[in-house]
Amino acid sequence: MKLAVIGRGLLGAAAARHLCGMGHEVALIGPDEPAEFAQHDGVFGSHFDEGRITRSLDQHPFWAEVSRAAIARYGDIAAQSGVDFYTEVGALHFGPADHPDILATGRVAAEQAIPCEAHDDAGLAERFPYLRFPAGTKGYFEPRNAGYISPRRLVRAQTIAAERGGARIINATASGVSETATGVTIRTDTGDITAERVLVAAGGHTQSLLGQSLGHRVYARTVALFRLDAAEVQRLSGMPSLRCFGPRGETPYILPPVPYPGGQTWLKLGGDPVDIPLEGEADIRGWFRSGGSESVADILEQQILARIPALAFAERRHVPCMTTFTGAGLPCIGPLSARVAVATAGCGAGAKCSDELGRLGGMALLGEVRAELAP
Repeated sequence: MKLAVIGRGLLGAAAARHLCGMGHEVALIGPDEPAEFAQHDGVFGSHFDEGRITRSLDQHPFWAEVSRAAIARYGDIAAQSGVDFYTEVGALHFGPADHPDILATGRVAAEQAIPCEAHDDAGLAERFPYLRFPAGTKGYFEPRNAGYISPRRLVRAQTIAAERGGARIINATASGVSETATGVTIRTDTGDITAERVLVAAGGHTQSLLGQSLGHRVYARTVALFRLDAAEVQRLSGMPSLRCFGPRGETPYILPPVPYPGGQTWLKLGGDPVDIPLEGEADIRGWFRSGGSESVADILEQQILARIPALAFAERRHVPCMTTFTGAGLPCIGPLSARVAVATAGCGAGAKCSDELGRLGGMALLGEVRAELAP
């Protein structure tokens, strides 16, 4: 095997598709989604879900740049795979007019010529009457190239497209890599796999798999979901994805009503008030098996009712997730040695732009590296 990608998640599947498209022989290694979290004894991923915000606009120019590149290829990925994963409902970014992130968002919109509508609190209330906006709020609304994706379906689309491009899909859990003078041995639960070069894109499991620290922090996250009946779904029709800026602990992201398997529609939000570090595999497994934090879900419920005061929901659930951060707030994409590279740390913003981050990971494996992203 010439090249191997460890991690059948958002970045790994994207990297495999791009590498196959460049004519390389590729193996994509990783397990299927677990059937039941509470009883699962293997690795977990955060893409086992139907809703992630996608948008071109960001307060950091890098994230706006890679998001625009990825969104421009959504149609190609869907065409190559036959799997739809993107819903364009727009994205609204709002908060106090003098908040640093709102000011930066406005600057990036102007500098990168990202089409959006700017509104004050009165304009926002008229544009989105089902939402509450305190006096002094400023908002930027992207009506195009924004909305939400299904990360689960995006991974499926990338995997199908990679396989159609010639990738070998290996349903196995990697536990480590060993580099030799002639290649890399990948230890898995189904046996060893050898490759000339390896890209590790294993999310929160990356450092454990490598057996070394890259200085990244993996944090537990809780997501709250609210089941809506048909009348409430209709009332909120046209609702965009929301990014809410404010004091720390009061910055939820909110998705519009999203259809989930089984025919139910859920409104989802996240935004943990504190960071809970996950120090290793035992912590990660324990966190996902726990089902997440009910107390965080209580806080999130208060926050969504403050922003959608008349929200009527039939049921509330909460689920666990995890995010990986670097100190610089940018992903880690680059070589660790002549034969091993990494693509990890989406910093809570990587799902929407994972196709571009995966492409950059593939390029890093081939020797082309963006200096600001290198380990």
